[in-house]
Amino acid sequence: METSKAIVVYESIYGNTHAIAEAIAEGLRGAVEVETFPAAEAKDHPLDAVSLVVAGGPTHAHGLSREQVREAGVKDAVAAGVDVDPAAEGPWLREWFETLGEHSGWAVAFDTRFDMPGILTGRASKGILRRLERHGFRELVGPESFLVDKDNHLLPGEEDRARAWGAALAAELEKQSHETAPRG
Repeated sequence: METSKAIVVYESIYGNTHAIAEAIAEGLRGAVEVETFPAAEAKDHPLDAVSLVVAGGPTHAHGLSREQVREAGVKDAVAAGVDVDPAAEGPWLREWFETLGEHSGWAVAFDTRFDMPGILTGRASKGILRRLERHGFRELVGPESFLVDKDNHLLPGEEDRARAWGAALAAELEKQSHETAPRG
């Protein structure tokens, strides 16, 4: 039986979303062949043989970040002496979506956001999933949020929760492949 393939694509300024993307990939590994890329590099990796696309980014201004918000975030981080993620210069998810054609396969979305109710913070993952669906991907499971504190650090246990979510995604992908496999 052929091993399913997944790609985890992310954008990150402070490194939180990057850390969550890596943890999700760890959870997927073993059951699924997986590669992780910042959005800036993802356009160079074809999706033809990919069974699952996992995409995530930080929630800024109630949704998926925009150029002006990203630039301000990088500027603020540098001014505060905070390390900036190597992929913070972009291109980002919005630009990656513009390079996607029509695809099939499964997709899931995640975000990082402040530890407050989603109604107050918004959730980038919802917009990410909608964009993936516009390109023909089907939702494997609903979007997921991973939380940061007011100082923009991941809450304790969030990386472990991301690993567990990755493992659950692998199990759901396996289940779906059996349910949709041609019968002989």
